[in-house]
Amino acid sequence: MFEHVLVPVDLTDRNRRALEVAARMAGEPGEVTLLHVIETLDLPFDELEDFYQRLHDRAQVGMDQMAEPLSTSGVSVNQRVSYGNRLREILAYSEQNASDLIVMSSRRLEPSDAPAGLASLSHQVAILSQVPVLLVK
Repeated sequence: MFEHVLVPVDLTDRNRRALEVAARMAGEPGEVTLLHVIETLDLPFDELEDFYQRLHDRAQVGMDQMAEPLSTSGVSVNQRVSYGNRLREILAYSEQNASDLIVMSSRRLEPSDAPAGLASLSHQVAILSQVPVLLVK
């Protein structure tokens, strides 16, 4: 079992299976952290503060809904919202918070999708992470 499992979420239903797997991998007394990264625009943050706050509020509601089923599993659930480049923020959070495992949703790829499909966020995290990454399809 893993003590601290990081689950980057994009607030879609596709994340449901990754959350179920993460809860099983963490077990008791493990910890699962949901991380949603709000991609920032190349403008001064304070100029768009209201816009980012609305995105943050929406993300918090979505993560609350995602965390609810996990509360009955006996696993401790944390929620974090971060701002910046999704890849860098996921990798930095994992390293700074000593994650043992990253569990991410990954879309199914067809062989004809290979050149473009390998550039997906989940694949980039899997290649660049310093900890194990489990991709859930």
